[in-house]
Amino acid sequence: MELELRHLRVLCAIADSGSVGRAAAALGFTQPALSSQLRRIERLLGEGLFVRGSTGVELTAYGAEVVSQAREVLLRADALGRRRTGGPAVTAGTLRLGVTNTPVVPALLDTLRDLCPDLTVSVCSVYATGELIRLLEAGELDAALGVDYPGLPVRHSPALAHRAITTVPIFVAMPAGHPLAHRVEVPLEELSEDTWFIASDDGVGWPAAFYDACRAAGFEPASTHEFHVPDQLQSMIAKGLGVTTVQPTLRPADGVLVRPLAGDPLWQRHLLVWRAEAVAAPVAEAVHHHAVRVYRNLLARAPHLQKWVARAYTTARLPDGLSASLPRTR
Repeated sequence: MELELRHLRVLCAIADSGSVGRAAAALGFTQPALSSQLRRIERLLGEGLFVRGSTGVELTAYGAEVVSQAREVLLRADALGRRRTGGPAVTAGTLRLGVTNTPVVPALLDTLRDLCPDLTVSVCSVYATGELIRLLEAGELDAALGVDYPGLPVRHSPALAHRAITTVPIFVAMPAGHPLAHRVEVPLEELSEDTWFIASDDGVGWPAAFYDACRAAGFEPASTHEFHVPDQLQSMIAKGLGVTTVQPTLRPADGVLVRPLAGDPLWQRHLLVWRAEAVAAPVAEAVHHHAVRVYRNLLARAPHLQKWVARAYTTARLPDGLSASLPRTR
């Protein structure tokens, strides 16, 4: 058996659907046939690519690397085929892109400008992923970068499609003089008396996910403020006015420390969502591919996250999506 493009498409379909059965249905296979093909691919590569569970499959660290490379190969193959037949450039046209609070945006736009010069991107900044979904459904956007949370997957009509970019733990930002600043990781329950700055409702599960985690830790926050202006927020935290949840890529300002939460009670999945009829498959592939690469580079430069990764690799299996954006350890 030799690895072919059809095998790469199988791997991407399984990774995207999170289930061999759903991937089989999408590709027109029976589930036993696709399972057998996956086993042959894994034997050929010499290592497992997915971990099977009661609710589906998750990528291993190696599997995430393979799927990421498979997407790049398929994108390039598609580009070659289109040029051979005289079709349009793989990423030509205009893309109305909505974005929420994600650090990937500046580098992604820069990358698309350089590598996809025939694609004109118009950006619309929106705080809430729920609002981005509404704008997509209404045809006012073509694609969007949003988020969702474990147990609260983003919901949309069949007119939209979505694909994970990465899944990351949510950390806490605290004043440098905080009593727990010396801790390598901070138990959420030990922040029960702190004042929290909490971002407002994003329409897809926040701040409900935060309050659920607090209740699971045995407390309700004593005092909260609704606030999500990043620069002002860091300034207030540096002054000792409270703590907040943050993305692991955050570059802390002077007087601010970023720490992982013990037990990783909070997670966030970053997504590309698009209107299937408005965005050609090669364009969606290109935007997703470059978003994954940009996010990988951002994560690799976040020192507090790299310390967490070193611990996570030795104590537990990482969740689907995160391994796609972090250095492989074997």
